[in-house]
Amino acid sequence: MNVFEIMDKKGHEQILFCRNDSIGLKCIIAIHDTTLGPALGGCRMWPYETEEEALIDACRLARGMTYKAAAAGLNLGGGKAVIIGDPKKQKSEALFRAFGRFVDSLNGRYITAEDVGTSVAEMEWVRMETRFVTGLSRALGGGGDPSPFTALGVYSGMKACVEEVFGNDSLKGLKVLVQGLGHVGYHLCKHLHRENVQLYVSDIDQDKKEKVVRDFKAEAVTPEKIFGFEMDIFAPCALGAILNDESIPQLKAKIVAGSANNQLALRMDKCFLKEISCMLLIMSLTREGLSTLLMNCVNTI
Repeated sequence: MNVFEIMDKKGHEQILFCRNDSIGLKCIIAIHDTTLGPALGGCRMWPYETEEEALIDACRLARGMTYKAAAAGLNLGGGKAVIIGDPKKQKSEALFRAFGRFVDSLNGRYITAEDVGTSVAEMEWVRMETRFVTGLSRALGGGGDPSPFTALGVYSGMKACVEEVFGNDSLKGLKVLVQGLGHVGYHLCKHLHRENVQLYVSDIDQDKKEKVVRDFKAEAVTPEKIFGFEMDIFAPCALGAILNDESIPQLKAKIVAGSANNQLALRMDKCFLKEISCMLLIMSLTREGLSTLLMNCVNTI
């Protein structure tokens, strides 16, 4: 694993490797570009199989944040942090406070927030050690969880795509499959349920899947059956690189509209989508979640 080669390839400014053996913290903070302002990006906690996998994910996500912020017209750069660990088993106040101290050592070059595997609660632990964190509760002067706003952005973008493809923006009766039922996925399902779609859901977390099935009368689909499933809209709201040269030929949707970062494994994969006449919603342009985090930055830093 040649770290400088990875940085050179996509133009990353800085990568910080962090560890605290006494509490089991292994973390990577990637800063892609700070031309427009400090790097903003969430902290993801995930049980990566290798350190290289974690590094590549952090770098991909940081780069994506640079372009999201720029496209949304925000004075922010792109960064991301990943903590290597199981969010169901390894979260602790000590771990996130140690992470907060590493964030603070960057002196504002990187501002963290919640992401996959983390929540407002963990960001409040981080806040004990640094002011360079957003997505905090209203009690601490923040705007709370930005996920509902991100979900609203996806939902609004989805309706725009439906109008383009089907001639009107009504989702009623359409088959929509939401993959990933975390913070954003759950709130997206709430919007879709209210519009009476035929809702199908998938997640590797059985508890999350059962909750959405129960709350919104959805039908569960196993992860291995997603791409062969007949649907009108596919909403990937989990991890990235879900659309690639293997999955796209199997895709049976006319629209892909979800909140997952870096949905295309490679830039060339958009050509495969065009070949199967599938429209891809560019989430960089649905700015609600990012704007909420920016306002939180203004209020709390």
